[in-house]
Amino acid sequence: MAICTVYTTNSLHSTCFVSTPTNNHLGFCQRQIFYYSSGKKTRKNSNYNEISCSAGEAKTVVIGLAADSGCGKSTFMRRLTSVFGGAAAPPKGGNPDSNTLISDTTTVICLDDYHSLDRTGRKKKGVTALDPRANNFDLMYEQVKALKDGIAVEKPIYNHVSGLLDPPELIKPPKILVIEGLHPMFDPRVRELLDFSIYLDISNEVKFAWKIQRDMAERGHSLESIKASIEARKPDFDAYIDPQKQYADAVIEVLPTQLIPDDNEGKILRVRLVMKEGVKYFSPVYLFDDGSTISWIPCGRKLTCSYPGIKFFYGPESYFSQEVSVLEMDGQFDRLDELIYVESHLSNLSTKFYGEVTQQMLKHADFPGSSNGTGFFQTIVGLKIRDLYEQIVAARKATAPLRATKA
Repeated sequence: MAICTVYTTNSLHSTCFVSTPTNNHLGFCQRQIFYYSSGKKTRKNSNYNEISCSAGEAKTVVIGLAADSGCGKSTFMRRLTSVFGGAAAPPKGGNPDSNTLISDTTTVICLDDYHSLDRTGRKKKGVTALDPRANNFDLMYEQVKALKDGIAVEKPIYNHVSGLLDPPELIKPPKILVIEGLHPMFDPRVRELLDFSIYLDISNEVKFAWKIQRDMAERGHSLESIKASIEARKPDFDAYIDPQKQYADAVIEVLPTQLIPDDNEGKILRVRLVMKEGVKYFSPVYLFDDGSTISWIPCGRKLTCSYPGIKFFYGPESYFSQEVSVLEMDGQFDRLDELIYVESHLSNLSTKFYGEVTQQMLKHADFPGSSNGTGFFQTIVGLKIRDLYEQIVAARKATAPLRATKA
């Protein structure tokens, strides 16, 4: 098997981010030199550092998740990592305020770590964290690319408690890398690295209700400060965050219910799973009959529904001039154990066994959104990502003998 040996020399112009004794809080300041050989090479020189990697090994699969602050990214990440098994936790022995979550298979990176300005710096310059000028996209691209190529990086840490940029942490390339945050699809270079992308599209009404619940109950913010924060962020959200949904392979839209006329409480939600057609290794989920247009009220003998009930919709639509399939759920479940009745009418779920979606929902019944379409569709997307990963790995293994023959 061919071996790729990477030597790095100290330089002010960095394109490769690998572990060396000299680095700063944003990454590495080195120039990379590649040598290809049939085996390991060593070079004894105090100015050089060396790593080796096997050429042709399976690269890291990269998933992007975009959403505004307070829109359920953290809950989605917990559901996703659970699908792959193993508990997700911050790096062992590292910064207790790290935003990174690592499990046996996945590593989740929060893109807030690529803020180029700390909280004070943003205030001085009069920019929000959503503004591209407050983020280091060059470093984001270089480090995501390095991880995808199997190279460890020293990733910066944005401390959400202090608002400061903390010293970096070592991130090793995982089987699956999830980059979640405000801008995973903003930079075309980063977008090109994604094997699959998701956008959480929360309506203004629902977003306001969620932020009040989170920031007042959990962070002690006042209602006035929450309103001011939302208004201050809205122009930048509309300009830099919301347009990313046109690039997503799957979009989860969260809207007020249509089952209760003029509902203002926001407790009942209408959730739409928008799935792009023609995405490699991804087949949209469908209800009853692929490609049909169906409206279904499942309440009855096999599904308990209190007021206002539950209504499903499925059908083809156009989304930013692209063909998509849409699965919609309006209402909420009374009993999660009865969810298997709905699950049995859905196809292309990519489950390993009958009732796996229901099992996952019951496993995390205490997570936000478990009684409505947010948790239901997040779980389904998690299973689809697992299937996509397995298909990518299988395809790479199938082509490995051919690559070895050519080598």
